[in-house]
Amino acid sequence: MYSMDRQRGISFLNLLIVLMVGGIFFAVGFKLFTPYADHETFKSILTSITEDREEMKKDLSTIKRNIQRRFTINQVRLPKYAPDGETPSLLINQKESEVFFTLDYEIRVPMFYNVDAVVKFKEEYVATKP
Repeated sequence: MYSMDRQRGISFLNLLIVLMVGGIFFAVGFKLFTPYADHETFKSILTSITEDREEMKKDLSTIKRNIQRRFTINQVRLPKYAPDGETPSLLINQKESEVFFTLDYEIRVPMFYNVDAVVKFKEEYVATKP
């Protein structure tokens, strides 16, 4: 049996440390939520475009316009350039009957003082023109 003398709860200092560590993780997660949520929106828009056979019948300029409209409707904006600083974040190319959508960008999120987090995304989607 345990005696009442030996049983103790968490000390105030230990509780304070646990709360501080938890707070830091919460703050980091809260700041990184927006880039990941926006990326999920980009993915869902591109997936729906690539799966829509009526959309794929249109020419590339119309497809680009429709993608931009969907970005505007969902209130998300891609960074202007990919990590290399020269190519656009979303490249749309057509080779024969296939259309390639390359989503490549990074976002810098300020964390604390002079510490930033860089979140990189790179994905490719392929659709076949009917």
